[in-house]
Amino acid sequence: METITIPKGFRITPEQFEQLAQAEQLARMELTKDGELIIMSPTGGTAGRKNSRLIQQLRNWSDRNRSGEVFDSSTVFVLPNGARRSPDVSWIKLNRWNQLTTAQQDGFPPLAPDFVIELVSPSDIKNQRYSDLQAKMQEYLDNGVQLGWLIEPSIKTIEIYRFAAEVEILNHPQTLSGEDILPGFILDLTDIL
Repeated sequence: METITIPKGFRITPEQFEQLAQAEQLARMELTKDGELIIMSPTGGTAGRKNSRLIQQLRNWSDRNRSGEVFDSSTVFVLPNGARRSPDVSWIKLNRWNQLTTAQQDGFPPLAPDFVIELVSPSDIKNQRYSDLQAKMQEYLDNGVQLGWLIEPSIKTIEIYRFAAEVEILNHPQTLSGEDILPGFILDLTDIL
């Protein structure tokens, strides 16, 4: 996935971002809290396959648990700091989702998910975006996300981000626990790492 960042100093409004998002259906876009537009090309096959495995496992658990909603990478959330971000996989508690109006649910939901996953793709490594993804994970926590996983398949490492805690790094784990945020959810990493 090649990322193009608009030059520093170039800013757009949230309204202009929404117009661009409607017009440009082929690219994923995000908007930083400072108005910096980030355009990302679609993922390649390897990252897309792994991401679908992540969504499938979380969706299966969520369908049984019925305590929240799962979202894919095409969903843009308006974080409390004003950034528009698209986690690769995300989950929101049902009571929080149901507090949104239909218009808010149909548009870019104005809240941070409770749980997010970012999957490091081969192009993230090639384009040296790993530190950007780490900063994005911290931004999620700063805006209310309770638990996040940054998954780096090429070196079989997981960074676990928890609200009000130090980042934990796991090497070659076989599973991950959803802890008390996703009670009973165990992610099998067999097809991911």
